[in-house]
Amino acid sequence: MNEAIPVSRVTEHGTAKLMPDVDRRRAWLLTVDGAPQSYVDLDEPAHLEFEYTRRLGHVLDTVAEPGRALDVLHLGGGAFTLPRYLAATRPGSRQDVVEADRGLLDLVAEHLPLPDDAGITPHGADARAWLESAPVDSADVLVADVFGGSRVPAHLTSVEYAREAARVLRPDGVYVANLADAAPFPFLRPQLAGFATLFEELALIAEPGVLRGRRFGNAVLVAAHRPLDTAALTRRTAADVFPARVEHGPALREFIGDARPVRDADAVPSPPPPAGAFGIG
Repeated sequence: MNEAIPVSRVTEHGTAKLMPDVDRRRAWLLTVDGAPQSYVDLDEPAHLEFEYTRRLGHVLDTVAEPGRALDVLHLGGGAFTLPRYLAATRPGSRQDVVEADRGLLDLVAEHLPLPDDAGITPHGADARAWLESAPVDSADVLVADVFGGSRVPAHLTSVEYAREAARVLRPDGVYVANLADAAPFPFLRPQLAGFATLFEELALIAEPGVLRGRRFGNAVLVAAHRPLDTAALTRRTAADVFPARVEHGPALREFIGDARPVRDADAVPSPPPPAGAFGIG
């Protein structure tokens, strides 16, 4: 077998690179402009390498009984780490993946093709535009993992955006998003405040050092109209090789404090990460 070699291509949103993992025969790291975006093991799609993807995976494992097929809308594609994960852990799921960078979609399709029976349909489109055109009550889960230049775009941070997400989700659906911030959390707290106006149940998953304000990092927001299995989430995240904490209920309301939802007219991207903040975990 020929040895895997790195691949680099300039796409609409930057320079994308696929680099083989020397420790795993068919595993690849995707970076865009030097920032790690995805890690995929084609032989073991249920393997999640990055800390934040493992936490998203814990949420996806607990939203329904094990193995139950789901209708899932992914905003942000990357190398399709989580769609591949769900296809492996919840076979028969129907998944739509929206990625604005069509050149990136082409790169991934060429070098990391999806199995024909994966039930995953890629779409080259803007995430907000696609969401606004999606049918009402059409998704069991909505996964938002959209970063442009290591920042969440402004038009995906407003309460109007959150309202569209609520419209597309079924009554028992779950919204889960990868966000990033640092104390005093000028971005994260208003995000939670916005979703709190539309969803009865919220949870936040993050590494304790991030929550204590020691460093910049990822935080996973979970929102639903029904009770979340926070006990199962807490067990899974605490036992992970990268332990995390689940905040919910009164502790999360205290975290949100007096933060107010952000509207389209005032929306800004998430803060830029400090140099070296997004390493490979």
